[in-house]
Amino acid sequence: LICSCQRSVSLGDLFDRAVKLSHYIHSLSAEMFNEFDERYAQGRGFIAKAINSCHTSSLTTPEDKEQAQQIHHEDLLNLVLSVLRSWNDPLLHLVSEVQRIKEAPDTILWKAMEIEEQNKRLLEGMEKIVGRVQPGDLGNEVYSRWSGLPSLQLADENSRLFAFYNLLHCLRRDSHKIDNYLKLLKCRLIHDSNC
Repeated sequence: LICSCQRSVSLGDLFDRAVKLSHYIHSLSAEMFNEFDERYAQGRGFIAKAINSCHTSSLTTPEDKEQAQQIHHEDLLNLVLSVLRSWNDPLLHLVSEVQRIKEAPDTILWKAMEIEEQNKRLLEGMEKIVGRVQPGDLGNEVYSRWSGLPSLQLADENSRLFAFYNLLHCLRRDSHKIDNYLKLLKCRLIHDSNC
């Protein structure tokens, strides 16, 4: 007997899981950013420098809900995949480099590890969703390469802390976008836009 176990989970359930997971990742990202900000960034003027310097800025993402609603669902799904894939590498290095920050609280390290793990799970879930919505097309392999590892390893503490701050700022921003896009996609594909 051939098992069609994969098929037994409905698209609605897959979306429910993805939305819960993306919301959880965004909550953790926001908490981690706030904790880092309070502990390391006070009085350093980081926020002024952090604007628009995310490695995912090369991916054209809708700025708000209205713009996102104009995008075809297949393109929006591929965009979510691209953003998630763009974070695989930075999250892996974030976990190893956070451990080298002087007196880094365990909570920041735990959140970095948890986000890295959950991002992988969300990416797997999204690949299943794309496989259902666009059979035979596992999405494009487009993603933004991250070249920020050297800045997380700088000898100058201020520059290094800014690199962490910027990365966490971008993670919070992108996780918020993904959370919103997934809610929109779920509404569109599962509830026929009646939400």
